[in-house]
Amino acid sequence: MENQDINEESINNQQENNVQNDASSQDNVTVAPSPEELLAEEKDRYIRLYAEFENYKKRTSKEKMEFFQYANQEMMVSMLGVLDDFERALKEIAKNGNPADLQGVELIYQKFKNKLTEKGLQTMEVKAGDSFNVDFHEAITQIPAPTEDLKGKIVDVIETGYTLNDKVIRFAKVVTGN
Repeated sequence: MENQDINEESINNQQENNVQNDASSQDNVTVAPSPEELLAEEKDRYIRLYAEFENYKKRTSKEKMEFFQYANQEMMVSMLGVLDDFERALKEIAKNGNPADLQGVELIYQKFKNKLTEKGLQTMEVKAGDSFNVDFHEAITQIPAPTEDLKGKIVDVIETGYTLNDKVIRFAKVVTGN
């Protein structure tokens, strides 16, 4: 009889376990998404991918434009020395030279400067009395200010500064007053 009781208990336990397993397996089964939900999910992925691609196109075109704007920067910087030499030559010829020579060199200088200006080179307008700005000026030295109103301001411009398409390629070298 004891064996029969044990046997019945084990059968009852197995039946309870089967019922519990069936209930838990029904809980584990997920409901398949409907076709509308799948369509909405794929449409969302498509829209996000399209927006990402549009941003990529805008970014690459902007980078390409910047590259073309500043591609000749190195050449422009090397030409600034020639431009400075022309300016010094004009000053010396004006002091000691023949007016016809001065006119010829001035013509070549203007042509050269105009070609550089066409490519985006601009001269920084800096004069004595302007406020010192570290974004555009490089202080070579400080001297005692000749007048009280020149303290902390530009006293003299040693070398002209230039920008290429609104980007500083050579800072104006100046003397400031203290």
